[in-house]
Amino acid sequence: MDVTLLTWALVVGAIIALIVVDLLTVSRKPHDVMFKEAAIWSIVWIGLSMIFSIFVYIVTAESSGLEKFSQYQAAYWIEKALSVDNLFVFILVFGYFNVPRELHHKVLFWGIIGALVMRAVFIFAGVGLINLTFLPEMDLFGQNVKINAVLTIFGFFLIYAGIKSWFADNKDDHNKDFSKSPGAQVIHKLFKVSNEYNGGKFFTIENGVKMATPLLVVVAVIEFTDLIFAVDSIPAIFAIAPNDPFILYTSNIFAILGLRSLYFLLANFIHMFSRLKFGLAIILAFIGFKMIIAPFYHITSPLSLSIVGGVLIISVAASILFPIKETAK
Repeated sequence: MDVTLLTWALVVGAIIALIVVDLLTVSRKPHDVMFKEAAIWSIVWIGLSMIFSIFVYIVTAESSGLEKFSQYQAAYWIEKALSVDNLFVFILVFGYFNVPRELHHKVLFWGIIGALVMRAVFIFAGVGLINLTFLPEMDLFGQNVKINAVLTIFGFFLIYAGIKSWFADNKDDHNKDFSKSPGAQVIHKLFKVSNEYNGGKFFTIENGVKMATPLLVVVAVIEFTDLIFAVDSIPAIFAIAPNDPFILYTSNIFAILGLRSLYFLLANFIHMFSRLKFGLAIILAFIGFKMIIAPFYHITSPLSLSIVGGVLIISVAASILFPIKETAK
């Protein structure tokens, strides 16, 4: 998708404007986000992302409108679905550090700002790396194919990640010591850290000494958690549009911008998604398979979107109808 500098400027400007509006309104005063507010903002963010997908279709209608529309939708919903799995870790982090509920919003806001920067670096570096790692054209199984080394490695990695996700036991996370997270260790090495929160402040003064508050530690842990999360999600969307940073970045950013409201919307219902991990495992394995066979057979974006959407719907429905009951410890 050929995107002009003006289009990039308009999109980036719109994203910055949305963040500023959020900062001056919703995030201006720390507060406990209720279900109604979270639901409204979730609808707003999803609505904006769907409107943007229509924009993508319109500007590419003469060439590959449906293909680009499907690529955006598939990448968006893959990122959104994987984000739900990450929300479980956020809940554990907040519980471990006893973060007051009214401060969850601020932590997630700054976590999202960091994610926007990290995703840009990963996506543009990934596209550049992919363009540099095509192997010479060769004859395999009676076909002339051009294999990309990075995409093939990503493919096998995602199949492995899918298998690992299928058999993962989330109960192990309950006993995780998040104070030993690299994010927390960095803050402790750079600053003296207070034992007490001071409202929404990242720094405080105790006995004349400037110290970081636990809130800054939590933000660093959330940032590191998102970095690890991106190891799965970024390779996954490269299977959708490996040479189109505009589709990759915008779909990723719109999914991330709605992550905070999604957290407050689902925090009290996360147990209702007990079988979602199996759906995510299937999606990761499917995307990895798609990457590996891409030189031989192209699975179209509309078909990919249908498979991803179908698996998500089935796994969510199965979670609600046949929930996995927690066993007593």
